[in-house]
Amino acid sequence: MPKIGTLRSYIRHWPQAIVLMVAALLVACGSSATATPTSTSAGTTATETVATEVPTSGDAPTSKVEPTEVPHAHVEGAGTINMGQKETGIFEAHPSMSSSPRIQFTSSSVGEGLIATQEDFSAGPMLAESWSVSDDFLTWTWKFQEGVQLHKGYGEMTAEDVLYSYMQWHEGAKHARAGIIGDYFNHEDGGSTVVGDYTLEVDTGVPWVPAQVFEFMRNAGGSSSWVVSKKQSEELGVEVASKDIAATGPWEIESSESGVYWKMTAVKDHWRQSPHFDELVYWTIPEESARVAGFQTGTLDSFDMAFDSLATVEAVEGALVKGFPNAGQAGLNLYGQLYGLDKDGNEYTQANPDLAWVSSDLDTESEEWANAVKVKKALNIAIDRQTIVDTLLSGFGKPLSVRDWMGHDARANPDWQYEYDPDLAKQLIAEAGYPDGFEITLTPSIRGAVAEVEACEAVAQYWEAVGLEVKFQNIPYATLRPELISRNYMGATCHTVGVRLSPIVGASNYQTKSTFSYGTHHPWIDENVGDAATEVDPELAWEKNLKVYNWIFDNAMASALYTHDAIWPIGKRLSIDGWEPTDWSEVRTAVAFEYAQPR
Repeated sequence: MPKIGTLRSYIRHWPQAIVLMVAALLVACGSSATATPTSTSAGTTATETVATEVPTSGDAPTSKVEPTEVPHAHVEGAGTINMGQKETGIFEAHPSMSSSPRIQFTSSSVGEGLIATQEDFSAGPMLAESWSVSDDFLTWTWKFQEGVQLHKGYGEMTAEDVLYSYMQWHEGAKHARAGIIGDYFNHEDGGSTVVGDYTLEVDTGVPWVPAQVFEFMRNAGGSSSWVVSKKQSEELGVEVASKDIAATGPWEIESSESGVYWKMTAVKDHWRQSPHFDELVYWTIPEESARVAGFQTGTLDSFDMAFDSLATVEAVEGALVKGFPNAGQAGLNLYGQLYGLDKDGNEYTQANPDLAWVSSDLDTESEEWANAVKVKKALNIAIDRQTIVDTLLSGFGKPLSVRDWMGHDARANPDWQYEYDPDLAKQLIAEAGYPDGFEITLTPSIRGAVAEVEACEAVAQYWEAVGLEVKFQNIPYATLRPELISRNYMGATCHTVGVRLSPIVGASNYQTKSTFSYGTHHPWIDENVGDAATEVDPELAWEKNLKVYNWIFDNAMASALYTHDAIWPIGKRLSIDGWEPTDWSEVRTAVAFEYAQPR
């Protein structure tokens, strides 16, 4: 359960002197000038320049699923909520045009998914009122909420809007699960049929593990999705509709300026929960010091906060904090491991075996492969994960060597550990043929997670300490992501994600057919991830999950750095009473603002 109020009792391994010193420097020194909101009258804003053991989702689906009813609430509005984000990107909300990081911010405000992940990782209702799965696991019947109104006066949401939206997610090919969405709704051996206004039948062609489906239907995170008005897109065109989208969430987009803000207005009489405030503004404020300053002055009601700012936040009169464990897991991806054929059946033109961590032979028994594994293991044991947790996370997390198993620790292999050993790292690099080290590009995926840049910078320092030449790139995620999708990026990334409803969901990013890529593709992975992802027997599914990740660990194909908790700083104007996440798969920053009440 989350811990609410002061976090003094929540702090673990807290390095007080370091944090207080850093916090003081942040306030005293600031950084480059950044626009932050300043409160004027209720409902308006201006800007000024400020110096600145869980149930497993690998289980087989039940033949009948009847989630609990979603309550409806009506409230009156009361001014503006100002939220400071690191990066939101330009507002693009049409399913064919939206991509991360915009997806997680849109789904937490303007959009709504078909399901909402519950605290135990099970699927609860959202736009989908209920669903059922046939005994052969091939036919899914979805029944949608009645009376859900689309924004901008486009009437009631129907099954036609749902099917249209998901096919657009697929065809746009910007969503991390675009290919998987198409496989589900429009399988070559199946397909989708609208049955009346509120029912959709999906013939999946092959059995589907529910976690694979719920991952892209949920209401939070970079793999979430939402439903939009088919009529609006046809009338105005996709590009126009994308900027002024008619979706179903409790907030409706009013205006936006790329790199500055998204301004949203409350949806009165919302089918699920009408906001208590009139407006919600997401401000893009890259610098931590500027976000802290905005919170201190009361111009920000919450913000994307680094853990080392906690002492400063707690000193703000009337401020509260709300904490959640297992909010995210930081992965370390090594790109360029392009073995076998691409999704079109061709040789990878991008493949570069000259990279130290890439083998010129895909045979896992070859000498070339063994040398590449030595390099990759060296990269991992060169990193002191515990120190990163103790300092940059202030103890709010724990080391992690294999990603995607956060929340499923009881089923993980205890041998998945990379013990810090820089001397052995140097030895392995030399044995692999690089006595003088090598060059590697390292880039943080900036997606709103705590310490994502700082932890990646620490990794760079650890690698330099064992003789590597690290080219560190600090660029917007919107710039990085296309290179990852195209498989043209040839370095490493620090990439934080939320909880996986099943580990194999994360492994889908290693499949050749995946739209998004973690940089590693191999025929063995394609075969075995596909096998695990379609296994409906729960115990066999876990065995196959372990098989996949044992192979990934043994061959050091990719890894992780740590899991981290979440802390929401909450200003004196907001109450935490009744304010809980809408979807528990994404709690890294404050969400579900429709539940925030005036204090």
